[in-house]
Amino acid sequence: MKLIKTQISDVFIIEPRVVKDTRGYFYEGYNEDDFKKNGICCNFVQDNISKSTYGVIRGLHCQTGKYSQAKLVRVLSGRILDIAVDVRRNSETFGKYVAVELSEDNFRQIYIPRGFLHGFSVLSESAITAYKVDNFYNKESEWGMRYDAPEFNIDWMIPENRIITSEKDRIEHSLEDVPSFIL
Repeated sequence: MKLIKTQISDVFIIEPRVVKDTRGYFYEGYNEDDFKKNGICCNFVQDNISKSTYGVIRGLHCQTGKYSQAKLVRVLSGRILDIAVDVRRNSETFGKYVAVELSEDNFRQIYIPRGFLHGFSVLSESAITAYKVDNFYNKESEWGMRYDAPEFNIDWMIPENRIITSEKDRIEHSLEDVPSFIL
């Protein structure tokens, strides 16, 4: 696997070694030994999968306190723009974000540590996104910010009139509201 550093420490883009032949392809989506060799130690406990259509934006969300989650995100079908926003109050990159295109064709994954908001937009007709998390989901520990929060000015690569979100994605929090117990 190839580990690509991003402008935010601890967030990595991962390119697995893909073996292609006449039958199709094979790759290891996760290998604990390879991750440990690269300094990523995570005990993943839950797999999540979502299917969404073009224009859907999911996020920006995280879990707080003892329910914070690190994530390993990949796309099984389609294409997304994945976003990780640093909301670790003591971080030099607090409020900054990483954006990466993940697709069934580029096989890329993104590792997002605890203390980050996460979201993605669907750039293809539909997309199936899979992600591993290192902690169990807890509804009472959800926290988030609007996908279009002015603090970030994220280009989700979707025309405004085509954006589809949930009520949860229109939360009116700001960076000043980030809980001190985010981790």
